[in-house]
Amino acid sequence: MKCFYHEAQGLHAPKHFFLRGQPAPSPEQPLRADLLKKAVEASGASLNLLPPLTSDPRLMDRLKRIHTARYLDFLERVVERWRALPAAAEVVAPNVHPCGHATFYPRHIIGQTGWHMHDMACPMDEGSHTGILASATTAQAAAQAVLDGEPVSYALCRPPGHHAGPERGGGFCFLNNSALAATVLREGYERVAIVDVDLHHGNGTQDIFWERADVWTGSVHVDPADFYPFYWGAAEEVGAGDGKGYNCNVPLPLGADGIGFLQALSRLLSAHAVFKPQATVIALGLDAHKDDPLAGMALETEDFFRIGQRLAQVKGPKVIVQEGGYPTDSLSDNLAAFLQGFRWG
Repeated sequence: MKCFYHEAQGLHAPKHFFLRGQPAPSPEQPLRADLLKKAVEASGASLNLLPPLTSDPRLMDRLKRIHTARYLDFLERVVERWRALPAAAEVVAPNVHPCGHATFYPRHIIGQTGWHMHDMACPMDEGSHTGILASATTAQAAAQAVLDGEPVSYALCRPPGHHAGPERGGGFCFLNNSALAATVLREGYERVAIVDVDLHHGNGTQDIFWERADVWTGSVHVDPADFYPFYWGAAEEVGAGDGKGYNCNVPLPLGADGIGFLQALSRLLSAHAVFKPQATVIALGLDAHKDDPLAGMALETEDFFRIGQRLAQVKGPKVIVQEGGYPTDSLSDNLAAFLQGFRWG
């Protein structure tokens, strides 16, 4: 398995986000990557460090297939525009959001920030845009490796991406790395699937492919009736238009254990098999572990070994894209268990 990482991801390092109305230390820090790299190295896989970022027209073209041009422009310029405001905070944080049937796109940066960030869990500072692009570059490299003939690859991405939709970020996510990987694979395969095993529903991924029949999307996650992202992820959400029937959600009760998770994954993969994808992106979350700071499930480290085993049995080439999973004493062990299970699946 080829594994990819870009060290410039560490430039995205905002210290705080808002949790239950209070500023709180952000768990989405460069330490995550350090712990995940440790697991990759312990697994015996080689970690390919990507070269310094340069202008990449191919990346931007691919991103424009899943995100709007105005959103990409917003991400590039928002910190500079935000800090030009009188008495603005150092970190970009929206204080107003559109609701109802709002369709008017504002000119003012405060209004645009609320439009493009659907919550207060995606702070940005001066290094964020470079770090975000480095994360996307990592996903692109892993997907390109599979497109070029590798049977499987792993993208160590942070910040994560599956909450980022066509023109909105949230939940620590800005650019949708899993959707980007699928976009790369679509250049060589007619039918691509995304299987999301993060604790949270991949609402951004679902939104991007909602009306498309060429990319099947599926997710196992905590029921949004009780957990973030709250407004997306119900079992009844199956897509629309050409994409009707090409989205599958398997929500689980808050606090579900490994047995329940693996049963739900089997249901999801049964639907995945009906689509008969030629290649699959695995959106890998490790935050379903019982010790994760965003605790919503109660999986043990051994459960990630079994998840890896099961996903290794999916037919066709696969790109594994890192999504959630936050610093604990167990994080490295959880990724190591997944990779070992995948190897022996």
